[in-house]
Amino acid sequence: MAQVDGCLLRHGRTSDQSLLKQRSLVEAPEFSSSVLDALRQPLESGVISVHRASAVAHYPGRFQLVLAANPCPCGQFGDPDAQCVCTPATRRKYLGRMSGPLLDRVDIQLRVPRITSAQLRVSDGERRVTSAQARERVVAARERAATRLAGTPWRLNSQVPGSWLRAPHSRLETATTSVLDRALEHGGITMRGYDRVLRVAWTLADLDDADHPTADHLGRALYLRKALSS
Repeated sequence: MAQVDGCLLRHGRTSDQSLLKQRSLVEAPEFSSSVLDALRQPLESGVISVHRASAVAHYPGRFQLVLAANPCPCGQFGDPDAQCVCTPATRRKYLGRMSGPLLDRVDIQLRVPRITSAQLRVSDGERRVTSAQARERVVAARERAATRLAGTPWRLNSQVPGSWLRAPHSRLETATTSVLDRALEHGGITMRGYDRVLRVAWTLADLDDADHPTADHLGRALYLRKALSS
């Protein structure tokens, strides 16, 4: 049996672990940088390539990845009610294990603050969306995307190449993408990030039952990507 960056194989065949389509890495910075960076290629291409002594094996590798991490080793940085004991250098080293190229392939990056007891009491009286309701909305959005993409090789927004999204037949108006264009021009986002924001914006539009993304959808998609660094 060989173990290659967390993917188990036996006699050239993948184990059951490699067939999972959703993976969560809790405390992601505790993994080595080499293991985390091994996710870059399959996140981009949807294919896992395993190089052995005499051959290269390719396997389907489309999956949803969740990277969860504390803001620092002690977990208290940024909490107004706690005191962080980590130095700036320690925090940079800790989060630096998740490299820029890896994070550039993560569509949604959010900072989740600690929930207080007061917030819990307030939320008790709020109307909540049930899991069943959320699922219905997602199913409807996926059906809308599949209808729009009929006649193409793709069914999901996540599968659509950026070059197709930016092509004349599907390109959004400049007034709609202006906030995203400025972020690209000022170095706030890469070309890969630009395309990924477009895909999220199309998904938000599908969730809202809209024919195409608006400037608001683009702004929300950009926020979902940049909130962690803002």
